[in-house]
Amino acid sequence: MTTLQKTVMIIEDEPEAAELFGEMMRVNGFRVMKMFSSAPAIPMIIQEKPDVIILDIMMPDISGLEVLRYMRREPDLVSIPVIVISAKSMPSDIKTGLEAGASLYLTKPVGFLELKQAVEQVLQKA
Repeated sequence: MTTLQKTVMIIEDEPEAAELFGEMMRVNGFRVMKMFSSAPAIPMIIQEKPDVIILDIMMPDISGLEVLRYMRREPDLVSIPVIVISAKSMPSDIKTGLEAGASLYLTKPVGFLELKQAVEQVLQKA
């Protein structure tokens, strides 16, 4: 493993989607961490400080939006780019996600190239 390898944390409650996103990122040379619940993800974000987070909004415990809002209040986490990927695709949903602090908001289903470009885009801005 190279020291330059970037870490992507995927917070997604659907194992198939998490695995798909993870594989997309591994193929592009990223170290991948997967979390299937948002509550335990918060301490892991604090501990690991991943380079980018892929976050689902509709989670069984704490909403992805709450995780995002928490991160944007924390000085150590505020600069970590977050790409929201959600089935919630209404303009008001997208607006809410961006206002909560998402770097980008993608709607499911997400293709390989779209996700790759989104991650590259937010990492360039970081």
